[in-house]
Amino acid sequence: MPCGVKVIMRMIEIEIAGKGKAIARLDERNPAIGEAFYAALPMQGTASLWGEEVYFDVPLQMTDENPSPTAEAGDICYWSPGPAFCIFFGKTQPYSAVNHLGRVTRGLEIFRKAKAGDRIVLRRILADAFSPS
Repeated sequence: MPCGVKVIMRMIEIEIAGKGKAIARLDERNPAIGEAFYAALPMQGTASLWGEEVYFDVPLQMTDENPSPTAEAGDICYWSPGPAFCIFFGKTQPYSAVNHLGRVTRGLEIFRKAKAGDRIVLRRILADAFSPS
């Protein structure tokens, strides 16, 4: 990348009402879904739990792009059958293939406090980064 080129990192804040906030960075594993998801923010939902995964329904019906049957702690994903937004915070694997959107970079521990019924809010964070000189 040429010196001085501006790169926009797409970051989101994930808040569990009354329990804390986490920050996640979107990546390029599923760029079309990631772009549509980011454009639809802010959004909120009611938490459900499945093992070490927090998820909630989202108002976006999209076709799978590059689905994966596995996830790691910290992965944030779009699950098309829901459709749902999923946050993996432990060893639990997806019920079925998910489209990875990015990773939690700060605050992953708050998801251990999540309970079914908690309100979760997703918001955009604009983070500019510049390539090194």
